[in-house]
Amino acid sequence: MAEQQKNGLLEARLLDRDEEERAYESSEKVHIVGVDEGETEEDYTKTPPFSWKKLWLFTGPGFLMSIAFLDPGNLESDLQAGAIAGYSLLWLLLWATAIGLLVQLLSARLGVATGKHLAELCRDEYPRWARILLWVMAELALIGADIQEVIGSAIAIKILSQGFLPLWAGVLITALDCFIFLFLENYGVRKLEALFAFFIAIMGLSFAWMFGETKPSGVELVLGVLIPKLGSRTIKQAVGVVGCIIMPHNVFLHSALVQSREVDKLKIGRVREALNYYSIESAAALAVSFIINLFVTTVFAKAFFGSGQAESIGLGNAGQYLQEKYGGGLFPIIYIWAIGLLAAGQSSTITGTYAGQFIMGGFLHLQLKKWQRALITRSCAIIPTLIVALAFDTSEDLLDVLNEWLNILQAIQIPFALIPLLCLVSKQHLMGVFTIGPILKVISWIVATFLIAINGYLMVDFFSSEVNGVVFASAVFAFAAAYVAFIVYLVSRGIPFSRNKN
Repeated sequence: MAEQQKNGLLEARLLDRDEEERAYESSEKVHIVGVDEGETEEDYTKTPPFSWKKLWLFTGPGFLMSIAFLDPGNLESDLQAGAIAGYSLLWLLLWATAIGLLVQLLSARLGVATGKHLAELCRDEYPRWARILLWVMAELALIGADIQEVIGSAIAIKILSQGFLPLWAGVLITALDCFIFLFLENYGVRKLEALFAFFIAIMGLSFAWMFGETKPSGVELVLGVLIPKLGSRTIKQAVGVVGCIIMPHNVFLHSALVQSREVDKLKIGRVREALNYYSIESAAALAVSFIINLFVTTVFAKAFFGSGQAESIGLGNAGQYLQEKYGGGLFPIIYIWAIGLLAAGQSSTITGTYAGQFIMGGFLHLQLKKWQRALITRSCAIIPTLIVALAFDTSEDLLDVLNEWLNILQAIQIPFALIPLLCLVSKQHLMGVFTIGPILKVISWIVATFLIAINGYLMVDFFSSEVNGVVFASAVFAFAAAYVAFIVYLVSRGIPFSRNKN
């Protein structure tokens, strides 16, 4: 069996020789100690012993992936959950993060075991019309997420400049992060990962400072994490907490990021070793993101739960509300909030640029240089964001409405990242011995169904209040029918995937 597995992997590698190194060139990959050691026929399946040095070399992709759990959209969901539901949804935040970890580990497993990322595999496994539709969905999800992230950065810049720089100016400044990304990418993936570690540290320090200033109740915090509690008044916030955790573009991104390390997929032991290290570092990264989200939720639970401001609080006015309640202190809390928000916005927009490269290159197989793909991806997001900033700069209420629409856009796209991922990691011809087993498969599909149902509830709730008129209602109904039909098609393609390329 082991010999057949090795022969199958060798055959796949020879067939794909011309297609390798899509995500990273060989010269760009991080060299792992011992990766070039010779192994005998008998021990190529053996997993090397644990090494702290190797764990450090594999550390990076998980923390970069975790940025999507800390973007401005998540921060807004956190503060609203805290202000409206108090400490009661902290348990859901914990379990939502655990669900996010499961999805991201499946994405990493796909990337390491196949040597290709999710967008590339979708291009290979689906007929032309379906993969183009999947690409459009992924791009829309990315643009929607980027608008939220850029607007979050622009709000932070406006606060830090004391209103001197309007939103549109903040958008233009944020657009420059594309050039920061391109500059650092030339110096290696580890430099880029160090930048994200810096951003995460800034967020951690900022929101920990706010936690210390506001002094939330430790007892209520622990009870909120350990005891599930959900009421009819907090159902919308609960849906928001879960819905914001899984970002469609992040599922695509992680399957590419893990290919930044040298892993010989011919050697089962080396692949298993990489998956073990990626599991550890991803779990650590999402533990950090959970703590940061916990800080934000509990700060606003302490400050505004049960107050008249709870229902109206958002990214734009959150800092001012905190300032009015807690004053200046050693350093005005409004600026602490803005610094954390800016770090969240800047880091998440850079990861959006990164994800956009892989999505566009993977689905379309474009032979473009990375800087060209980065500029195209950035323009697709910055131009609509600039229009939004000019149109909504004077109204926080309109920005909140826009944010609701963008959350719906993200919810719509969730199935088109999750379903292909679960179908692909279940395929023997792609994954070999790393195909997920029946128990993990059942758990994964239950989780995916739960996430799709949660986001479906969000969509139904939103459109039921927004749909007015026969024409609009008919258009929404037609879209819903086509939407469900495509989901059914994606699921059916998973049993089994066709190898035909149309």
